[in-house]
Amino acid sequence: MKIAMICPYSLSIPGGVQGQVLGLARALRELGHETRVLAPCDGPPPTPFVMSVGPSTKVESNGSISPIAPGKAAAQRTLEALRSFAPDVMHLHEPLVPGPTTAALLGTKIPSVGTFHMAAERRDSFYRYLHKPAAGVAKRLTIRTAVSEDARRTAQESLGGSYWVLPNGVDVVPFAKAEPWPSTLPAVLFVGRHEPRKGLGVLLDAWREIERDAVLWVASDGPETVALQAREVAAVEWIGRITDDEKARRMRGATIFCAPAISGESFGVVLLEAMAARTAVVASDIPGYRNVARPDVEALMATPGDAQSFRHALRRLLDDPDRRAELADAGERRTAQFSMLGLAERFVPVYESAVACAPVDRRS
Repeated sequence: MKIAMICPYSLSIPGGVQGQVLGLARALRELGHETRVLAPCDGPPPTPFVMSVGPSTKVESNGSISPIAPGKAAAQRTLEALRSFAPDVMHLHEPLVPGPTTAALLGTKIPSVGTFHMAAERRDSFYRYLHKPAAGVAKRLTIRTAVSEDARRTAQESLGGSYWVLPNGVDVVPFAKAEPWPSTLPAVLFVGRHEPRKGLGVLLDAWREIERDAVLWVASDGPETVALQAREVAAVEWIGRITDDEKARRMRGATIFCAPAISGESFGVVLLEAMAARTAVVASDIPGYRNVARPDVEALMATPGDAQSFRHALRRLLDDPDRRAELADAGERRTAQFSMLGLAERFVPVYESAVACAPVDRRS
């Protein structure tokens, strides 16, 4: 089967949707399906099977910044690439985000599967203010899927229709086999954009009074970086943007992975990555993370936005290696249920159903 995987966000910038698109495409290719990814790229495409539709523009929305390509040039490149590749089916991630996904949906009649990733707290203004037009565009999708029940409810309340829930996946091997990053002290790792909804400010407040001989590794950057660094919290190493390889190594080398997001997470892929690396997890008790980790089974859950709650959970695990080992064992078992290859196998019959439901028309 020939599958066109289309992402609205730049693959040159790390992100949850981008990681899922590339990981699923690799898994589908491993299963023998000719799969190509169409997406914006701000530089050379990250892999040979990616077809760039041009650079992205950073657009602020819902407290975050999205690197999208909503212009006419990107739309034309998308349609040209689809005519050249002539796929049997398109898989559109966040199909209503302006850019290559909407161009493909409106500009062709190729059978399509649309995956909705967005949680309720991040419902885009496009859904809120353009409800009727958005619902009309969504009707062009042959089949709709969502990464979680929360994402399904968000899409269904805004757009109507029915959805198959297919959770995100994780490529276990890079994290399980990574060489641990060396550290002379127990290390707690944070990975995420420095913006309010990710909760880094809460984690720093918790860390200020941690009173343990440990180091906090803070990866990535964002609009809050300068202000958060100005707090001058002790025992924090600001490591900036890191490669996927370093992320895997840091996760393997960390004593604890901490995910303090306050809202806006429909699915905790980053928790699965930490579990695959056999690292104990402390996470916010929000629905998106409960899709992945069960409280006190695969992770310790803390109250969102509550520095004291996070401080207590971090101290507990820093002081108890046996409990960390229990969480690591449970997390490793949990990741087996979310393997990327398994997800690809589940999507194949969805693609086949889409092809069976709609005749292929590659003209645009």
